[in-house]
Amino acid sequence: MGFSIQGKTAIVTGSANGIGLAIGRHFANKGANVMFADMDEAQLKAEVGDMAKKEDNVQFFAGDLRERLTQANLLSATIDAFDRVDILVNASRQVLTSDPLNSEDDAVEQLLQQNMLTSLRMTQMVAKRMIKQAEKEGNDSNSAGAIVNLSSILATRTHPDLLAFSVSAAALDQMTRSMAVALAPNHIRVNALAFGSVMSCSLKDTLKDNRDFRNDIESHTPMGRIASPTEVAEAVHFLVSDAASFMTGQIVTVDGGRTLLDTVAAPAH
Repeated sequence: MGFSIQGKTAIVTGSANGIGLAIGRHFANKGANVMFADMDEAQLKAEVGDMAKKEDNVQFFAGDLRERLTQANLLSATIDAFDRVDILVNASRQVLTSDPLNSEDDAVEQLLQQNMLTSLRMTQMVAKRMIKQAEKEGNDSNSAGAIVNLSSILATRTHPDLLAFSVSAAALDQMTRSMAVALAPNHIRVNALAFGSVMSCSLKDTLKDNRDFRNDIESHTPMGRIASPTEVAEAVHFLVSDAASFMTGQIVTVDGGRTLLDTVAAPAH
């Protein structure tokens, strides 16, 4: 047992920026083969284009992963590049505000599609490939693959403006548990990481001219600070490594203690 992911092949969705990008870079630096996937092709090229040219363990794929054909093409591109897939990180996620009393607001449907259904379809498709690999290789070990979904502490907490996001995160958590049970006989582990505020690109922009907002987040976090994307990446690394070989169906919280407080803080990012 150990933390090494050297030589493993990972697909990381939502990896053109922010947390997904940090996870993909971290994996690549640890010796994994990484397929960075996102719908923002220009941003992917800007962030990992040079790396893909110089390093043989990095590739990127652009497309709308809400489409089944795009998902299939992503898997095919990964197999063409690296022959296999061992790790899936569903980091593609969206945060939208919503009006809980507006019946015309379609944010719930939109975020369920983006944050849960896309992750579910990717999990189903990649898991089938992992099972096929294990059967072909006669793999009778306890690890045929590992999947991590990026969730949020708002799955169990609420904010008036984030009904849709909370619902989608809660659905993602339950999907994680259900798929963990379904895939356990195939030695595929499925976990989720629920985090609070992380210094992503979007949060940086929000905080530029809003010191009060930053103070609000920090005052509601016992550790008194906002996490870096690297800290989330390290936690994901643990979950996909053999060090977590007996963990499945778990929603691991990385929030600096924020959910331990009774009060509801500003929205997590």
